[in-house]
Amino acid sequence: MDEAWDVVVVGGGLAGLTAANRAAEQGLRALVLEQGESEAYLCNSRITMGFFQIALHDIASGADALRQAIDRATRNHVAPALADSFASGAGPAIQWLKAQGIELVPGGRNPADSAQLSPQVPWQPGLHWQGRGGDVMLRRLADTLRARGGELRRGLRGREIVIDHGGCAGVIATSGPATSRLAAGAVVIADGGFQANPDLVRRHISPRPDRLLTRNAGTGRGDGLLMGQAAGAATSEMDRFYGHVQARDAMTKPGLWPYPTIDFPISAAIAVTADGRRFTDEGLGGVAVANAIARLEDPLGAVAIFDQATWEACGKIYVVSANPHLDELGVTFHRAASLDELAARAGLPAEMLATSVAAFNRAVAEHTLDRLDPPRSEDSGTPWGSRPIPILRGPFYAVPLCAGITYTMGGLAIDPNARVLDTKGAPIPGLYGAGGSIGGTEGGPVSGYTGGLAKALVFGWRAANAIVRDRAG
Repeated sequence: MDEAWDVVVVGGGLAGLTAANRAAEQGLRALVLEQGESEAYLCNSRITMGFFQIALHDIASGADALRQAIDRATRNHVAPALADSFASGAGPAIQWLKAQGIELVPGGRNPADSAQLSPQVPWQPGLHWQGRGGDVMLRRLADTLRARGGELRRGLRGREIVIDHGGCAGVIATSGPATSRLAAGAVVIADGGFQANPDLVRRHISPRPDRLLTRNAGTGRGDGLLMGQAAGAATSEMDRFYGHVQARDAMTKPGLWPYPTIDFPISAAIAVTADGRRFTDEGLGGVAVANAIARLEDPLGAVAIFDQATWEACGKIYVVSANPHLDELGVTFHRAASLDELAARAGLPAEMLATSVAAFNRAVAEHTLDRLDPPRSEDSGTPWGSRPIPILRGPFYAVPLCAGITYTMGGLAIDPNARVLDTKGAPIPGLYGAGGSIGGTEGGPVSGYTGGLAKALVFGWRAANAIVRDRAG
């Protein structure tokens, strides 16, 4: 080995810098490997809107309330031990983050928005991260790590976990043609999800990754996931992602993401494919619908259909709302006085569109949404869901859609202390996972979202604590 450290962390986002700082704070020599070369290297933690919440609940609301929120958002899909770990670790972890000098301020009227990184990102279409919350947070955590005797090395990409006598012994990393062999008694994989790896996305998420909106930093290539698997790690449910439904124009116009989204209008109305037929349960909300769009043979073939009532009632929900921003930004969508005219403008078969709308309206009136094909939730209780509104009076709207993928929900299987598990369910000695690299804390049949920043913080913090305990024997 070229050099030795107590802890080597793969990934310089919030999860990795949390794990390294917490370990260094407790006396360990910690090194972070970051593939980005610039000082302001891109990752999802840097370009985030900066809200710390769990399943759209105030992260400071207590372990019991957060555990219930996780269960509701995922329909009890998260294993109880992991849900308990996530919920009980949230309060201590967020207090630790504040103690590092990271400023959190109220971000809105919703109690779930009580902890947003400062300086706040402006609620405007497009990305505005420079000098804002996530950028400031990562810079401060990197400086703090150096002050504690740790190091952040940029331009190094993790390639292989070194296994010796059944346990983790270090990492092999590359920088261009150069190779570094770094010995470590503990390795934390925290380099994000695999949303920027087309092969993995094709294998697990969508048949056409090229037709998904890259609603992320473009740096989550799944290196840590692949290294973990090569070292014998198990994975947990790789088929879901966190993201939103957005206007199709966002595929070619960067200023249209991450907002506005079409989540709220679509969750109150219907989404159809090019044949005019519904294809998913819109009532589950934007994250679930985005996943359903991604699974289509043509993920750019979905269209939202609603009327003026929905445009007024749900189009204006959220700060960067579809109404009026789609108009103001010149987004391609169709408005017509009749469904037949709407179908012609949107290139949809008029007879089938009318049939789909009539079936939906009848089910709303008769409270038989569960009998539709596919069935539809009336009040799912999941994030970004709305009660259905019948499509009755013009003008009628058709918005061509795309699925925006922010991060993948599945990843390395871990225990409640962030130890990576092998395919038999036993911890791999010395190997830990955190943030977007891990699975098991969200997802499931309703694509339940529990919070990316919170997951990164809590399990980065838990990984470091576990390393200290494991070293002590």
